[in-house]
Amino acid sequence: MSLLMLKSAVRSQSVFSGTYTLAASSNACRTYAKKIDNPSNKNIVFIDGVRTPFLLSGTHYSKLMALDLARHSLLELQRKTNIPKEMIDYIVYGTVMQEVKTSNIAREAALAAGFSEKTPAHTVTMACISSNVALTTGMGLIASGAFDSVIAGGVEFMSDIPIRHSRPLRNIMVKASKAKSLPQTLGLLAQIRPNHFVPDLPAVAEFSTGETMGHSGDRLAAAFGVTRAEQDEYALRSHTLAQQAQQQGNLSDLVPMKVPNVDKVVDKDNGIRVSPIESLAKLKPAFVKPYGTVTAANASFLTDGASAGLIMSEEKARQLGLKPKAYLRHFTYVSQDPVDQLLLGPTYAIPKVLEKAGLALNDIGVWEVHEAFAGQILANLKAMDSDWFAKEYMNRNGKVGVPDLKKWNAWGGSLSIGHPFAATGVRLATHTANRMIKENQQFGLIAACAAGGQGVGMLLERHPDATL
Repeated sequence: MSLLMLKSAVRSQSVFSGTYTLAASSNACRTYAKKIDNPSNKNIVFIDGVRTPFLLSGTHYSKLMALDLARHSLLELQRKTNIPKEMIDYIVYGTVMQEVKTSNIAREAALAAGFSEKTPAHTVTMACISSNVALTTGMGLIASGAFDSVIAGGVEFMSDIPIRHSRPLRNIMVKASKAKSLPQTLGLLAQIRPNHFVPDLPAVAEFSTGETMGHSGDRLAAAFGVTRAEQDEYALRSHTLAQQAQQQGNLSDLVPMKVPNVDKVVDKDNGIRVSPIESLAKLKPAFVKPYGTVTAANASFLTDGASAGLIMSEEKARQLGLKPKAYLRHFTYVSQDPVDQLLLGPTYAIPKVLEKAGLALNDIGVWEVHEAFAGQILANLKAMDSDWFAKEYMNRNGKVGVPDLKKWNAWGGSLSIGHPFAATGVRLATHTANRMIKENQQFGLIAACAAGGQGVGMLLERHPDATL
């Protein structure tokens, strides 16, 4: 059954309460009684994470390269944790829109940041969850005993995306470069036609379906009966909470950056904008016109930024005198139909990772879930709250349930903070760790959707020695 038939099958009432303030949690010490199985024979810990300010593409970073942002994140992580560079065994970074000059950007950034040439590094990609893959790759390297300390990060630079010549022109140019005589070269160049100069532009679209993610978001919202008003209300919530977190100093993972030819030090995310709900309601649909509900205000925006996190075995952390913030416990990856269920990764990943850990929804004190679109978030919440969807699509006896939304993205999310595709996963992990400490919670759960109909779920547990 197509998801387009879900509107009448899934409950249509709002699962989101438009409350923008959260009750402060006590920071008093707590002894946690809940125990979960350790999936590895080693405790793997998250020491800390940093990120550059996340900026709208085409703004202050526009004349830089992805390499510059990745380098900055590496240097600032090393400075913040004070770990000697030679103690890093391995570096892995995620990226999506790859710059051909720095195809293995993990290695190039490491060398540019002054890390040892003896330190191996590689680059991974899995769309919006690329730095989650970097983190779990690092976990695997540590769990296997290959290495003790790994930096995992991600970088995205949308201000200068790769644009190629058309394929016919590329073929002629390659052949001309191999020509053995001037007449051969001129003969090949004479084959060039005006339409060969039309560039091959990249698009945020699925190769398998040809559909942009915005169109998928619109269809998903329609299938689950998510209204335009609900989407605008959720977007306003994200921006409001991000602004509060910014003003209260909670976004401490952000490390300022001095950008050449920019007068002021860049020290804030510049996409956080709290607008009256009436202003949001006036915006026209961005994808499905004129009846769509996804707009520029309730969708994440193209963003430049980088992030980095230090993970290691707990034993190594003790040897180095480092205080971890969290244990990295269980994780899972999921994959669904990229046509009708492109953005439903969290719905599938959340119960799987909870079941791996033997936990229930109400055991999770911190939720950090990637916000691709407001409609995507609300559709996932409705899917999780549907017995019908659980039985029809998930082979479950009953619904997953809806998390406590007071614990959900309490410092804002990708809609407001920004979404540099490959950098978001480490941002989610760092915010989860910091929120668990500040809000005195034991468990935090990360979930995200990704292109290709994929998704991730990750479980973190607060470390007993954790401090901000």
